Amino acid sequence: MSLSTTFMLLAASLGLALFAGWRGALPPDLRRGVRMVPWRFVMLLSGTVAFFAIIHLGALLGAPVR
Repeated sequence: MSLSTTFMLLAASLGLALFAGWRGALPPDLRRGVRMVPWRFVMLLSGTVAFFAIIHLGALLGAPVR
């Protein structure tokens, strides 16, 4: 994967993690019904993708592997 693709994946996953974290922290509104999207799980999943993208970015930039 190229450097620009890694940056785009990192930005998208961080943006999704922030959005899902905000949505997951809202109190439930029972008038509107049950939440159909598990926002906390989406935040955790996109944060994991961002973590691996940071590791891949370091490998692309030549960080030493130990």
